[in-house]
Amino acid sequence: MELRTASSPRDVKLYDTQRLRSEFLITDLFTPDTVKMVYSHIDRIITGGAVPVTKVLTLDAGEELRAEYFLERRELGIINIGGEGTVTVDGEVYTLRHRDGIYVGRGSKEIALASVNPDEPAHFYFNSCPAHTSYPTVYIRPEDCVHAELGSQEEANSRTIRKYILPGQVQSCQLVMGMTTLNPGSVWNTMPCHTHDRRMEVYLYFDMPEDAFVVHLMGEGNETRHIIMRNEQAVISPSWSIHSGVGTRAYTFIWGMCGENQDFDDMDGIAMQDLM
Repeated sequence: MELRTASSPRDVKLYDTQRLRSEFLITDLFTPDTVKMVYSHIDRIITGGAVPVTKVLTLDAGEELRAEYFLERRELGIINIGGEGTVTVDGEVYTLRHRDGIYVGRGSKEIALASVNPDEPAHFYFNSCPAHTSYPTVYIRPEDCVHAELGSQEEANSRTIRKYILPGQVQSCQLVMGMTTLNPGSVWNTMPCHTHDRRMEVYLYFDMPEDAFVVHLMGEGNETRHIIMRNEQAVISPSWSIHSGVGTRAYTFIWGMCGENQDFDDMDGIAMQDLM
């Protein structure tokens, strides 16, 4: 498990490209027969990826959590962006198709991940954060999620937002997760942009060909920075930072949040003319 410490906005504005990428960008999340995890001190979120091909993979606490098992004091959200796979939670098997998700509550001891077809392996993406109580495991289908059509072709940001884990749909302690898909011809996400001091966020960008990328914008509204991101890479966004981007073509991203509250609309907007 890789450890990332928190960063001050006063320091971040002095970072060069490589320092910015090493602090916030997460690469190599989807390596065959491997579980990769990045533990961030920012709200103690864990971002991870797993690609079971020839063997079953498990989520273990490791030395970093000082816990008996991974979800002893945590909750977990998983979304599959690859081929069909299974998530086994304490002996109960859930089959996740492409873009299906699952919420797993605190106290679940054994989490095992497998692919149905090793030639088309599952790509399990997950976020985990501390939890103070237990909620039931819930299998989530994208067609059942609360969704909204936002933006327009004129603004190049026509998109569909699907909310997987949030109050009123799937109960959790603090984890919120969802997926945004841009329509063909649209390239901008989360613009006009915002911050939310009460929670942090992680984006995973995917559904991009090898030669495409997203210019992810971060930093304070008057001190913006950018990170070039490729397919299936994630980026950590502190609560003080904007989180927006523009791609060379349409793409999809998963957003995961944790922190002080779960109110999706609790945002502090930044006017377009104030960005610098």
